[in-house]
Amino acid sequence: MFYVASREGHLPEILSMIHVRNYTPLPAVIVLFPLTMIMLFTSDLYSLLNFLSFARWLFIGLAVAGMIYLRYKRPDMPRPFKVPLFIPALFSFTCFFMVALSLYADPVNTGIGFAITMTGVPAYYLFIIWDKKPAWFRRFLDKMTSTLQIILEVVPTEENPNL
Repeated sequence: MFYVASREGHLPEILSMIHVRNYTPLPAVIVLFPLTMIMLFTSDLYSLLNFLSFARWLFIGLAVAGMIYLRYKRPDMPRPFKVPLFIPALFSFTCFFMVALSLYADPVNTGIGFAITMTGVPAYYLFIIWDKKPAWFRRFLDKMTSTLQIILEVVPTEENPNL
């Protein structure tokens, strides 16, 4: 997941690199390992599911609502297929209902899930969106990437023009 997001430019470049001998996305695996361990040792599976399902249904509902918004704001935009608007509206309503229900049923765990989700916002703006980074910050990021490449023995992937 992090490997592909990094290849698309949504995460730092180091996460899209692969190991020179094993051909595995080692930096992405190293980042995911502690997150997986934290989830593994969560004592209550219900809490873990509530953390993740809240964010999942919220963002799915927002994506479908965005589709409805674009249908009105950009009606001439090419689309592979169109569905009647009541279907995405009903689906979006259902998603937001499940988010509201999880807020009502377990506000503490839902709040923790929301806080975990929001920790990605500053990192995204700091490393991806912020284009006018100071020269010292860019040099620092480049040096960190180079150092991690040497330590982890990873290289950028090659683009295959035949794919």
